[in-house]
Amino acid sequence: MVQPAPAPVAAQPSPSGGLLEALRPDLLRHPPFAQMAPEAVDFFLTRSHQRYYAPGEILIAPATGDVQEIFFIRQGAVSGVEGLAELSGGAFHYEAGDLFPLGAALARRAVTATYKAIADTFVLALPSAAMNELAAGSPVFADFLNRRITRFLDLSRRAVQVAYASQTLAEQSLETPLGELGLRGPVSCSPETSLHEALSEMQRRRVGSMIVTGAAGQAKGILTRHDVIGRVTLPRVPLDTPISQVMVQPVHTLAVSDTAQDAALLMSRHGIRHVPVTRGGAVVGLVSERDLFAMQRLSLKQVSTSIRTAADVPTLRLVAQDIRRFARNLLSQGVQARQLTGLISHLNDVLTQHLVELKAAEHRISLEHLCWLALGSEGRGEQTVATDQDNALILRNDAGQAQRAAALAFGRDVNLALEDCGYPLCRGGIMAGETACCLTLREWGGRFSDWIEHGAPQDLLNASIYFDLRPLAGDFELAEALRHEVLESARRTPRFLKQMALNALARGTPLNWLGGIDTDERGTVDLKLQGAAIFVDAARLYSLAHGIAATGTRERLESVGARIGLASAEYEAWVGGFEFLQMLRLRHQLEGADAGDAPNRVRLADLNDIDRRILKESFRLARQLQQRLQLDYDR
Repeated sequence: MVQPAPAPVAAQPSPSGGLLEALRPDLLRHPPFAQMAPEAVDFFLTRSHQRYYAPGEILIAPATGDVQEIFFIRQGAVSGVEGLAELSGGAFHYEAGDLFPLGAALARRAVTATYKAIADTFVLALPSAAMNELAAGSPVFADFLNRRITRFLDLSRRAVQVAYASQTLAEQSLETPLGELGLRGPVSCSPETSLHEALSEMQRRRVGSMIVTGAAGQAKGILTRHDVIGRVTLPRVPLDTPISQVMVQPVHTLAVSDTAQDAALLMSRHGIRHVPVTRGGAVVGLVSERDLFAMQRLSLKQVSTSIRTAADVPTLRLVAQDIRRFARNLLSQGVQARQLTGLISHLNDVLTQHLVELKAAEHRISLEHLCWLALGSEGRGEQTVATDQDNALILRNDAGQAQRAAALAFGRDVNLALEDCGYPLCRGGIMAGETACCLTLREWGGRFSDWIEHGAPQDLLNASIYFDLRPLAGDFELAEALRHEVLESARRTPRFLKQMALNALARGTPLNWLGGIDTDERGTVDLKLQGAAIFVDAARLYSLAHGIAATGTRERLESVGARIGLASAEYEAWVGGFEFLQMLRLRHQLEGADAGDAPNRVRLADLNDIDRRILKESFRLARQLQQRLQLDYDR
């Protein structure tokens, strides 16, 4: 039976002017007060009441009724126990600098747990009416109430950006929308314009490209200085020829809402130097490789071009080091985890693809007869800089013994070359050069079906790696056929989904009974196994259950959340928690953890106040996601 909260301790009067000066620094050390206008901070202070709670004393409980005030902890700590907290297998823990219970106050409902002081605790209690009035007058405070996890993420990212700015200067972030880059206006012409006119205009304007547009301003093609030699000069095309006959088409374009990162990836993937930018379908600007290079000391195009033009493995080994340098540069620009891991995975893809092509030529292997697969984190596009290999080969069903032997030798050679470039061999042997990972499409299908049918512990471990497959080189249709088979087979086997759920629930979040972060004897937590992996496992399970083909954890969580009718705030919070854990892993690895340290273990004492708070929040979100899994599958 829930113990009712006692009558509140008699509130002291609102702080005097002198006391305001003493209390203000307490607030300004913590978000959102550090970002609020001075008059908004003073409003909070003058409308609040000071209170003291002894250890074990209740601040608020479900029996209290609808929340009438929120609490800011100046000193001490509070734990939410019993009620929903007890059912969830943990507690809600708040310490100095925390505001609570915000969710219940905003919803005008009672709390779902009993909140007790676990130390001598001093608080400022703000009436709910004053909270609403402050939110109406302070956008920063309102934003914090509505987007707590997102706001913490933003603050953490800004802190990282400041910390790394001294190492790498960056004028603008790759996350900047193209419409905000101050792009130069496009130089364009109609399809009927002669080559002589077009080239003369390019010379007069001193530009490297001419965009060919239709009547509505839409991009129909492009001609660059680089194209002129191969499309005009060598074929001896007369200069009175319409430009439409030699222009490059279709032309790759981006909208003003797309980012500089999108442009960098597009240039890298297609080997181009110019991208027209559109608004409402009409060309309004042009972004060039030079524009992006000005934003970064080491460009994505520069790194990917160096990788693609490497003639041998020793050269690749050297340019592979640029991937880490590039990641550090992006971190200094404040690029978020999703973009950063996506860019790292893209460059790793480029390197692997080029190695596969080099080795295929050496072994005289036709890539049309097989498919090179990325698995695990690379398959999800979520690689960090400390990652080993997870890859495999799919052969056509008619492959004979000679072709299988040749593919195995080719796979081993690629695996060894990847190791030489800094990607360690997989200790579990999940590599294309291993017999068990070089199978025909039919054999892969049988193997996957066997895992789904039996669901033994090793089968579930295999599924967590192999089912995140993505094709990198060769015949992509082989991979798509296998992916389709996995989705259909898993959806038809509820028992397997339940086994996956139970396996995912076996991972525990490092939160103690008070709701604080529980570290090991060295004061560390594993950001991967105790955090990120929980989100990854849940996202994989739900995507299999609902037939969602996406492999990335973010895309899976967003698709699943929308599919099962969750409020966007709920699944966006899951995404935010996952991406914070990914960013923390990347920072730890880029800062150069000691060689003897695990690359995913971080020492809690080394984190700043904001990061410790959001780490706890991320673990709490992981536990909430496990609770949903338990309700859906463990019954």
